[in-house]
Amino acid sequence: MADNNIEKLLAWAISQLKSMPQSTDSPALDARLLLAHCLAETTTYLLTWPEKQVSEENIEAFKKLVFLRKEGRPIAHLVGQKDFWSLSLHVNTHTLIPRPETELLVEKALQLSLPETAKVLDLGTGTGAIAIALAAERKNWHLTGVDRIEQALVLARENAQYNAINNVRFTCSNWFEDIPLQTYDLIVSNPPYVESNSPFLSQGDVRFEPLSALTAGEDGMQDIKQIIPNALSYLKTGAWLLIEHGFNQANAVEACFHEHGYINVELVRDLNQLPRLTLAQKTG
Repeated sequence: MADNNIEKLLAWAISQLKSMPQSTDSPALDARLLLAHCLAETTTYLLTWPEKQVSEENIEAFKKLVFLRKEGRPIAHLVGQKDFWSLSLHVNTHTLIPRPETELLVEKALQLSLPETAKVLDLGTGTGAIAIALAAERKNWHLTGVDRIEQALVLARENAQYNAINNVRFTCSNWFEDIPLQTYDLIVSNPPYVESNSPFLSQGDVRFEPLSALTAGEDGMQDIKQIIPNALSYLKTGAWLLIEHGFNQANAVEACFHEHGYINVELVRDLNQLPRLTLAQKTG
């Protein structure tokens, strides 16, 4: 590559990424994120200094990342981090990459009328995104995140420390199995909810994410059907259970809540008006 300034490198990368077998929606943004990572600079820096020359070492690193991205590898895995809420989170291949749509769950949880020192449980915490975001916004809440994957817990603890969050802890449990019996003011979960035969699993970033964090049986409801009844023993009277689910599962989730005696069942839609969350209260 004869001319090794930022502008020319980005143009080359964009042309490469446009020819991906499963095309990226944002080749220009992907190129900027990868080059900014290699240079340890911001994407604003790239736009401000397009004529800056780049060292051969950084060019080689950038080219390797571009070719990995061209294979379909997620940007978050290549740069090792993902923004979520007001946080920057480290990510790896042991957990799901936090999705922007899950920020709706955080937003809804923060709107609930909870005690000043609420106890909150995050089931299937993964990177710790939900628990850490809630802990960051409510310094007096006591957050616990659980996951059955030990490597996920190591990452979640790292993310809490990286974001200087002190009111959250993480522990190993497969849903409620190893959680001592106690009650919470709120339980939140973004569990696996993709159907095991979904064509979605062969598309985009999810091809490189752990299947166990994505799929939940033929109807995608296997884990949700465990969480809803078992949560009753861990909820205070009047406490809330808030679950993210697939847009096509809203009726099934609502029916499951009603079947187990919850009240005030509420469906929350995302910006595209797709059913995204359902929450309900434990009755007295």
